[in-house]
Amino acid sequence: MLSPKKTKFRKQHRGRMKGSASKGNTIAFGDYALQATEPVWLTSRQIEATRRTITRYVRRGGKLWIRVFPDKPVTARPAETRMGSGKGAPEYWVAVIKPGHILFEITGVPQKTAQQAMKLASYKLPIKTKFIVRNTIES
Repeated sequence: MLSPKKTKFRKQHRGRMKGSASKGNTIAFGDYALQATEPVWLTSRQIEATRRTITRYVRRGGKLWIRVFPDKPVTARPAETRMGSGKGAPEYWVAVIKPGHILFEITGVPQKTAQQAMKLASYKLPIKTKFIVRNTIES
């Protein structure tokens, strides 16, 4: 699963997920992509499950890009612990996703295959997504 090798600080504030994505909202590498339409914290487990679904469906054909990385630690307190005594230890990592952010990109496969792979992948995610195609402007 994905996680940072090293961070400047062990714990972070939760923050807010206002607005839509201003960066990472266009297709940069592949021909087809899966785009988020809702805000969410995507865990490294969810990202990995989605990646495995896509690679299994296309049978290791084509090239896949993961456009999100879980760089935010989420802390949790041990069960049955009394209030106080500080913030809990980091439990898992999440990627903060805003509406419009590209999650996965794929190329080297037919559009129908890519669309079906992304559809299966979207079932692994806790949000609504949409399949988008790169605009090829040829002069």
